[in-house]
Amino acid sequence: MEILIFGAGAIGAFYGSRLAINQNVNVSVVCRSSYQAVKANGFSIKSPLFGDYKWMPTRTFANSSDARRAGVKWDYVVVSTKALPDVSDDSELVEGLIGEETAVVLIQNGIGVEEPYAQRFPSAVILSAVTITSAAQPEPGFIQHHRFTRINSGAYPKDHEKATSKNSVFVDLLTKAGIDDASAYSAQKLQMLRWHKVAINAAFNPTSVLSYETDNPSMVQDADMYEHMKGVIEEVLEVAQKLTGSQLPKEFPTAAQILDNAKKSPKGSYPSMLADWRGQKKMELEVILNNPIQMARSKGLAVPRLQTMYALLRRAQATREQDFKSNL
Repeated sequence: MEILIFGAGAIGAFYGSRLAINQNVNVSVVCRSSYQAVKANGFSIKSPLFGDYKWMPTRTFANSSDARRAGVKWDYVVVSTKALPDVSDDSELVEGLIGEETAVVLIQNGIGVEEPYAQRFPSAVILSAVTITSAAQPEPGFIQHHRFTRINSGAYPKDHEKATSKNSVFVDLLTKAGIDDASAYSAQKLQMLRWHKVAINAAFNPTSVLSYETDNPSMVQDADMYEHMKGVIEEVLEVAQKLTGSQLPKEFPTAAQILDNAKKSPKGSYPSMLADWRGQKKMELEVILNNPIQMARSKGLAVPRLQTMYALLRRAQATREQDFKSNL
């Protein structure tokens, strides 16, 4: 079996290193910024669950063009890049890598990330995946796995025999590699899970940036911020249930449970959007905030909390970029 990780950052490299444990499975990577380090030495992974180990991908590519020239027939192309539709359409970058038997697995944050792939590859199997794994790549080729391993995947836009089979095989490979909480969801349940994670991201990520870099436990221990974040989560979940026509599964944590659990986070735990802000990188504003806003508006639903945060952060990001260009 041939698997390609497109965007082998922290999350992609972590899951790639686990998938590669399976016998008769080749796992290759496309990693742009860390190409030289990974090509020379592979990945060094440090994990509280799996220990310290090294992984040398079967093939290491600097870009998608190199991957296309390799002529491999990929069984799975796992896309684990940040979803930044305001910067680029990553579905275009994987064109030429998707064959008749290839399944595209999207391990990305946000709402609506699947649609560009579904439109570009109408006959391909698209699997949508949601993870809560916490990992970082502090330097090229070094992956620090912090917490959790859970990943859930399901077909997009709907279940059918081929997609269900491809999804089951992918989840089975993960569980055999020690990811015990990998599971296959129905297409409908997976979309609700995606909305549930967006509710969490929309509450924690923008709030941390807008509150002058507050960490997770401090945000939820502040009474006013707690109420704000609870309101954001409930706003998103209410819209999600109306748009999907389904109720939130009982096993999904409520807003209060999410926030109370965050109180247990260690001091200095920050959401990923803050890291992008600090690094002067583009933030995932479109897929976490604006796509849900536009979908809600299309059905006549108001999301004032999301709209406020999106307007403020979009302007802040644009102003920072203008200031940077003026100082060159």
